[in-house]
This record gives sequence, structure tokens and C-alpha cells, in this order.
Amino acid sequence: MTYCLGIKVKEGLLAIADTRITSGTDTTVKKKITIEQKDHFSLFIMTSGLRSARDKAIVYFNELLETTDFNKMYKAVNAFGEQVKRVIAEDKASLEAAGFRFDLNTIIGGQLKDDDEHKLFLLYPEGNWVELGQGAPYVVIGNSGHGKAILNRILTEDSSLKLALKTGFLSFDSTRVSSNNVDFPIDVAVYKKDSFDIIQQRYEKKDLEYISAQWAEELKLALEHISEDWMDTTFNKLEEIKTES
Repeated sequence: MTYCLGIKVKEGLLAIADTRITSGTDTTVKKKITIEQKDHFSLFIMTSGLRSARDKAIVYFNELLETTDFNKMYKAVNAFGEQVKRVIAEDKASLEAAGFRFDLNTIIGGQLKDDDEHKLFLLYPEGNWVELGQGAPYVVIGNSGHGKAILNRILTEDSSLKLALKTGFLSFDSTRVSSNNVDFPIDVAVYKKDSFDIIQQRYEKKDLEYISAQWAEELKLALEHISEDWMDTTFNKLEEIKTES
């Protein structure tokens, strides 16, 4: 399993991905964010699913980029979708015969020279896609169940990239403490609108464990400050039962 998060705000794009790869009882660390950059061409790709299918699709796409100059993000996303379909045609039958399900989900974000703004897409295993826009500032693939609450409560299209990164990390951290197949290190990619330059950073556990501890403590304090008046009716009934007995 994996955790990949893409966020789009007015200021730019943010990508967060864990690096844990689990195969049976073996665990390794591998990068899950692929970044392609050249003149007025900046995009990142993150995937969840079979690593072999992902690597093959990336190789095919990189080969295509050597001869094709895409000017808009949707065209690049279409092209990557075609490479995913190519891998499906070549490998799906043999993978399923061996007991593996072809489940390659992909997040692609960036901005190309003729895009009026930065874009964020979710590409499905079948090769079709949706673009994330207003009202949907983020997308998660992989182990997505535990970290959505804080994203839903905090993120809007007007959030800053700094708030997006802070919220994104806490979303990852909620997933990490609830699942043993998502863990540090995490890779972060940040893109500022119209910059055509993606910044990358890797965070180890030692870099952020104090933030995780601070968040846990803040949650406890916040809970203590929540009003308890609304519970009186319920607990008064308990006292009445105790008195009657």
C-alpha cells in the first residue's frame, strides 16, 4: 500500500508521497514521485498499485517525451494514459493469472507552456482521467481512508502552499499512525503557479517526529477544551440509575 496526496490551491501545487514498498515480508524505500522538467514544462507523476506496471509506464512515457513536445497538461495526461493502456495490453493477463490485480492509479500535476494555470489530474487504471478543480482541492490515492478528515476540514482553493504542506503532512501522519504499510521517509514536491520550477524535498522521521508529537498534544488539549454541557442529560441519567439502585 502507499500514500500519495496531490493538492491544488490558487498559489500552486503540492505533492506528498511516502516511500515504503512492501513485498511479502520485505520492506524497501523507493521514490514514488517522478518529476519531468524542461523549458516551460513542469509536471510530477505519483502512482499507487503494482510497482512493475508503474515503472514500465514511466519508461514508456519518458521515451515519448524525447520525441514529443506537449504544450498543455491534458495532452501529457492523455499520453501517459495511453502508456498505461499499453502496459495493460502487454501485462494484465499474465499478472492476473499470477494472482495480481492491475490497479495503477495516478496523480499528475503541473503546468506546461500553453496552460493558463497549473493543473491537477487523477488518472484511473483504465487510462481515463478527471481534472481536479474548484471545490476539490486535493486527491489521495493508496491508503486514503485515515487522512481525509483534516484535509476536508482545512483545505480550500485559497489556502497557502505552506498551509497545504502542513495539512498534507498531518494527513500523512494520521495515516501512518493508523497503518503499518505507510511510513517515512516522505517526498514532497512544491510548484508555484507560472514558475515552471518544481522544488523537491525528502523528510525523514527525525525531521518531523516533533511535529507529530506536537500535533498529538494539541489534539488532547483541544479535546479538553470542548464544552461538556451537552453530555449532562446523558450522565444525569446514569446518576439517577445509581441512586435508584
